[in-house]
Amino acid sequence: MRILITGATGFVGKRLVKSLDDHQLIILTRNVNSAKNNLGSHHQYWQTLTDKQHLNDIDAVINLAGEPIVSKRWSNKQKKLICDSRWDITKALTQLISKSTTPPHTFISASAIGYYGRQDQIPVDETSDFHEEFSHDICQKWEDLALQAQSPQTRVCITRIGIVLGKNGGALAKMLPPFKLGLGGPIGNGEQGMSWVHVDDLLGIIHYLLSNTDLQGIYNATAPQPVSNAEFAKALGGALNRPAKITTPPLALRLAMGEMSELLTTGQFVLPKRALAAGFEFQYTDINSALQHIINSKS
Repeated sequence: MRILITGATGFVGKRLVKSLDDHQLIILTRNVNSAKNNLGSHHQYWQTLTDKQHLNDIDAVINLAGEPIVSKRWSNKQKKLICDSRWDITKALTQLISKSTTPPHTFISASAIGYYGRQDQIPVDETSDFHEEFSHDICQKWEDLALQAQSPQTRVCITRIGIVLGKNGGALAKMLPPFKLGLGGPIGNGEQGMSWVHVDDLLGIIHYLLSNTDLQGIYNATAPQPVSNAEFAKALGGALNRPAKITTPPLALRLAMGEMSELLTTGQFVLPKRALAAGFEFQYTDINSALQHIINSKS
């Protein structure tokens, strides 16, 4: 297949490109030279979509692009960047698909479990209600823009991605330093949900959606066994053979991170109901074995 990928230079994107190496990949990136050095010069590279009139020669599109949501404090300027980096590229892709006479048969577009906003202890799935807040607003419009590409010729799949765990990047890269020093532990009372997914399973879900042409709509990309923040801290400490009992006060996070701290102090227990119903089999369902595998693997 000829597959157009956005966000290919990110933590998940780099691994996705490698996993799809037997396909013909077209990679959208602002920095072509850097992307070639990281991903390989044998792929085709586009620097922009503004010179494209259609996507007639593309079989599938995988849209992972977006400014990291926790890279900087949420000023109004940063909030706009977070939104625009997701909305603008998704809108452009949808418009090109709509203009195509032979459009891509599949459009897989990322979203996040932030769609649900903060939730209590009751597990949520793809049919659950949401809590109105910034993380939901980002995802709601992001998904709506992608779903506009749906037609008899193009199926749209939305992946609401949880906390992605893997080696050398992602969420763990920020967590590991204090935990390695024995300074890790739960945030607040530790009861907030952490819906995680091993990066290998996330790639597996994307591959599954790509190859099963009868699937479309919303899919939670999270492991079947979400955990509390306290359980996660204990599992990470165990994988590192370090204590994990130092509690971080929510007020300290609020002072340091502002509104963004709510991503850590609140949460949800998200279940991948539709992925399981579709027959997808997770490799990593238990947080302890998942973290043990990541910490002990060489790559």
